[in-house]
Amino acid sequence: MRLLIVAVGQRVPDWAQTAYDDYAKRLPPELRLELRAVKAEARGSRTLQTIYAAERKRIEAALPRGARVVALDERGTALSTLALAERLRGWQLGGADVALLIGGPDGLEPALREAAHERIRLSDLTLPHAMVRVLLAEQLYRAWSLNAGHPYHRE
Repeated sequence: MRLLIVAVGQRVPDWAQTAYDDYAKRLPPELRLELRAVKAEARGSRTLQTIYAAERKRIEAALPRGARVVALDERGTALSTLALAERLRGWQLGGADVALLIGGPDGLEPALREAAHERIRLSDLTLPHAMVRVLLAEQLYRAWSLNAGHPYHRE
């Protein structure tokens, strides 16, 4: 099973890429974490609908066939670390690849967001996109480590 982070926006600071790579390499081969960055549409004088449509097309092109789609959304379900670990266990039992979507500056196109199998929220805070990639990778690693029986300081 693969976990794919499909993120709108290609450039992130070196520190964010280094941190993301560190967490991604910690996961075992049977639970690979991949990042697929898709180009953000230029804002300029384009309408929001045009921007959404272009970014949605790129996101959908990056999705593997049959993947479970999880949209990161500020209105999504808030999960504790333990709840994410339980969710990850369920995803693994399902066997399909899981694609976690990070939208661009304007978020995900509403119909794409609603069509996702589930919507989750990482924080009530507004986070920079580079930080979201790192935080998501870290939380996926932490969820896996809990499921693998590593000690958790909250228990």
